[in-house]
Amino acid sequence: MNLCILSGKGGTGKTTVAVNLAVLMQACYFDCDVEEPNGFIFLRPEHITAEKVFVEYPVIDSHKCTLCGQCVRACQYNALAATKKNVMLFPTLCHGCHACEIVCDPGAITYLPRPVGLVEKGEACGVECVRGIMDVGEHMAVPIIRQLLKNLNISKNNILDAAPGTSCNVVNTLRRSDAAVIVTEPTIFGLHDMSIAVELLKQMSIPFAVVINKSQNNEAIIQKYCGENRIKLLGSIPYAKKAAEAYSEGQII
Repeated sequence: MNLCILSGKGGTGKTTVAVNLAVLMQACYFDCDVEEPNGFIFLRPEHITAEKVFVEYPVIDSHKCTLCGQCVRACQYNALAATKKNVMLFPTLCHGCHACEIVCDPGAITYLPRPVGLVEKGEACGVECVRGIMDVGEHMAVPIIRQLLKNLNISKNNILDAAPGTSCNVVNTLRRSDAAVIVTEPTIFGLHDMSIAVELLKQMSIPFAVVINKSQNNEAIIQKYCGENRIKLLGSIPYAKKAAEAYSEGQII
């Protein structure tokens, strides 16, 4: 089973729940928050190996280019710009769709790979640990998430630690998920962003439940919402000094 741990917002304790569940369940752990992966801080895996993640980008042959501008007009992502002397490329905006290559009649455009991040693998506490790391300056995390999730172990349970929010990064993680747990906090902000995550999961027809973190006996707002919407509430984690101290030291709770 692939179980996705997500949150409507950052700072709810999503990674705390994910790494502790991975250890308790002896499940494989996948840190899909490739922009800021921090699960390894707590799991501290050893024997780490790494592989690069590549995306394709266009290369323009200036000897063949006629400056017709067809490629610029075909690009939906504004990754190309025409000048009087050449066609400029902004690599980080390119989605590798090959539209520019298709419309280029002189055949001046070819594609080459460029690195955008890493996928690292290790082992800790008897748990297989995998994470994606996006290179500084890049802004498209999806290619790294897709490469990361190719390592899912179909014979074991997998914990997928999604990025915060409900962006395309989260959607691409959920596409490989069988079920999900939303980690929320008992505040107005937590409820608002959790409700957005709930709508996303409903649209994707993924079964889910809720865990309340940082509970100080003030859970009524979340309990009411879950009750009214027939959402299963698995339980709550107290806002305890002991848990905060363990977290600050990078320990498993």
